[in-house]
Amino acid sequence: MKKSILAASALMAAASAFAFDTWVGADAVYRIDTGLDAGGDKSGYWFTYGDDADGGASKVTWPTALGNEYSTDALDPVIDECGGVCGTFSLDKGTLTYNPFVGIGFNIAGSDDADSDVMVSADATAMGGICITYSVDAAASLEMGLGDAGDKEIGYDNPFVSLPKASSATMKTFEWAKFKQAGWGSGKISGAEAAAKLVALKFKIQAASGTTGAFNIMAFGALAGNCPDGTAIGAKAAQASLKAQLSGRTLSFGKTVAKAEVINLQGQVVMAASSVSSMDLSKVQAGVYMVRAEGLSQQIMVK
Repeated sequence: MKKSILAASALMAAASAFAFDTWVGADAVYRIDTGLDAGGDKSGYWFTYGDDADGGASKVTWPTALGNEYSTDALDPVIDECGGVCGTFSLDKGTLTYNPFVGIGFNIAGSDDADSDVMVSADATAMGGICITYSVDAAASLEMGLGDAGDKEIGYDNPFVSLPKASSATMKTFEWAKFKQAGWGSGKISGAEAAAKLVALKFKIQAASGTTGAFNIMAFGALAGNCPDGTAIGAKAAQASLKAQLSGRTLSFGKTVAKAEVINLQGQVVMAASSVSSMDLSKVQAGVYMVRAEGLSQQIMVK
């Protein structure tokens, strides 16, 4: 067997065994399980950043208000709304001397103490690389963050891969070796070297001032993490959006479903229907039931 095939097989095996769980926004999971938390329980949370520190005026507009019980900046409501991290962007260079940008990222290891805001590095070599499912109205990039000191050391010339403009859910995979510096920085580092001391991964949109559009990061995982393609993402989003609503004795789904069942607590189907958008439960005894339809499994109480 050729050495290249052996190397590829080993890489895939290592990535498959790696503890980084593929994150899928349509599953309503708010935190990425990187498997590399440093002890502070701060890894895997989505954060945003932009060009404002250098004089830029770019911004992201979210489809719903941010925040949860722990943080006013939490993106949980956005993930629920979009089945991913989505928003619209407007790039404005302000007083910048380079193209403006906005970005969304997450830390690999987080901090080593719950009270610390200093994000530490981790060896993510075993990931092999990444897979991502996304859409974006302008060309974007994935950038390897090395922390404040590490980024400064290489002159902020961070290794990256390019993501083409995509109007619908698009899945891409990249080995760490594919991440390259632009070449203008003062320090040199390869993608493989950066993976061994990785602090963050960042989805970055940088283009000419005045560029606007939308984006959605729908899934993220290790190289062999099986990020879903556009078809799977669509199915998950449709399933996640399906809700059963009970008004009096009328059960509604908001759309036509191929098959729906109402099941009692003994597991017996008390009512079933095909190609319906609503069901009349007037003949069903009062009590607690499960409704199943196209992947939906929801409890209702009939009074």
